[in-house]
Amino acid sequence: VQLQASGGGLVQTGDSLRLSCTDSKRTSSNNAVGWFRQAPGKEREFVATISWSGGATDYSESVKGRFTISRDRAKNTVYLQMNSLKPEDTAVYYCAASRYASTSSQLSHYKSWGQGTQVTVSS
Repeated sequence: VQLQASGGGLVQTGDSLRLSCTDSKRTSSNNAVGWFRQAPGKEREFVATISWSGGATDYSESVKGRFTISRDRAKNTVYLQMNSLKPEDTAVYYCAASRYASTSSQLSHYKSWGQGTQVTVSS
């Protein structure tokens, strides 16, 4: 399983972006999917996760209320809607499929990391 993240770009503070995570081989439909990010010089950190059914979600405190994760099972795609972006949201964003069906914020629970997408928020 390898998921491909896309949709990043350069935006200004307060703007919005929607990231997409596509599973072209349709092998993660029974797994939770998570979004993580890594800023230069920092460790990869949890952002958001959604269960296999889409019925449960979880967010890091830093993005709660601003970001929304969702999934379209018919399109095998998970989205991350990012609103009210801040400079501190600048990072490479990655998505990955969990080994489990339920949500998890633990990086070690995730597998098959794909290439990320750069999000840069200017002040």
